[in-house]
Amino acid sequence: MIEPLIEALLPFIAIGFAAQVVDGSLGMAFGVISNTLLISIGMPPAAASAGVHVVETFTTGASAASHVWHRSVRWKLFLRLMIPGVIGGVLGAYLLTQVDASIARPFVLTYLSLIGVTLLWRGFRYPPSEKSPKVVEPLGLVGGFLDAAGGGGWGPVVTSNLLVQGASPRHVIGSVNAAEFFLTVAVSATFIAALGWAAFTTATVGLLIGGMIAAPFGAMLAKRVSAKTLLMVVGVVLTLTSVYGVVMALR
Repeated sequence: MIEPLIEALLPFIAIGFAAQVVDGSLGMAFGVISNTLLISIGMPPAAASAGVHVVETFTTGASAASHVWHRSVRWKLFLRLMIPGVIGGVLGAYLLTQVDASIARPFVLTYLSLIGVTLLWRGFRYPPSEKSPKVVEPLGLVGGFLDAAGGGGWGPVVTSNLLVQGASPRHVIGSVNAAEFFLTVAVSATFIAALGWAAFTTATVGLLIGGMIAAPFGAMLAKRVSAKTLLMVVGVVLTLTSVYGVVMALR
């Protein structure tokens, strides 16, 4: 009884572990990597996104508390991101639950492949040129929507764009992570209301276990590998995985 359960959990523990190592190193990409791999193995987009967001409720909660403790959160920026982010996230989650999985899968994977290309491009350009930050609320709205609809993307979309606009890296990462906690709670609640608890399966438990085990390794890796290298590696992995998933979904 226990052995079959462990065997069923292991693949998802591995996915959660790998995704959290990267996320802990870059401050982004847990949702994108987890969702890409889950959809690639055949999980419906809505169920994959729902499970990933439930797991992220725990991981982002711990991250948000840490950033608040270290005074890395700019509360004005936090509110400007959190409110439109939650609105976009709820809309994205609701839309995904209303679309047939076979129809949604190619579009979601295409979006994720574009995120991978974007990360790769930013890796080549790292460090980005400094600009005065101007766009915040629309970025939060779009980031929240794509995060829920694609199962990930809040960090890559919002964090990277704010950094490109010239905002302080420390306060961008702190504020974005703090806002993400409220986003994941809202998105998870929307999925539960639309899909019920049946959407959360062995995959959710496995991702949570793997993510919690990997937490210290991400921080360790961040000290030894450059952000430029990590961005490019994540970009390549996401792009190849997502393109493969699109090809398989369209066959």
